[in-house]
Amino acid sequence: MHSIKAVVISFYFLLLASSQICAQTNFQSSAALLVIDVQNCFVDGGSLPVPSGAEVIPVINKIAPFFQNIIVSQDWHPPGHISFASAHPGAIPFEAITLPYGEQILWPDHCIQGSKDAALHPDLDLPNTQLILRKGFHKDVDSYSAFMEADRKTSTGLAAYLSDQQINTLYIVGLATDFCVAWTASDAREAGFNVYVVEDATRAITSGDSIEPVWHTLNSKGIHRIQSDQIGKR
Repeated sequence: MHSIKAVVISFYFLLLASSQICAQTNFQSSAALLVIDVQNCFVDGGSLPVPSGAEVIPVINKIAPFFQNIIVSQDWHPPGHISFASAHPGAIPFEAITLPYGEQILWPDHCIQGSKDAALHPDLDLPNTQLILRKGFHKDVDSYSAFMEADRKTSTGLAAYLSDQQINTLYIVGLATDFCVAWTASDAREAGFNVYVVEDATRAITSGDSIEPVWHTLNSKGIHRIQSDQIGKR
């Protein structure tokens, strides 16, 4: 009798341990973590650093094990890309000009295809990555969003991929909150996905209260603003 009880107790703890492991590694098969542009370019020492950009890396690594589906986007520009100030004689970085597809902020040359600057940050630890999506590789149009290029006509194919994988919920992290993260979140919501932006796993180019209008706009679209410590509780 004691041996039977011992087996039952052991089996119970085995099931408990198994469920805890599943909770840590299989956070909803219908959900995905979308990691936006965490590249050498966008951290200190890169060609277009986001203030405190590298601080997102340990936070992303902390929540990554909760997801069995991870998609990573990567800015991947050819030399002379239309978003570069250097491609427009007389222009300077961070000025805005009008292009055939609308307003374009001009940036320093950054994330040149194949360069160390464009590489994903080496400290990222994302073992369940299913897809690396490169964007901004068309020379004559920019692409902040991982879903749609800036002409608002050209799709990256990400929405179709996610639908094919039966993923309906996205948790978005990365750089920068007020550009590629915000544009990606907005397009994801427009495409019908449930969208959560993990605030402490993002950093913005603008600082302080200047970022609040971005959050307000995202919230008005039905996009949720959460913190990383909420991930394991969902």
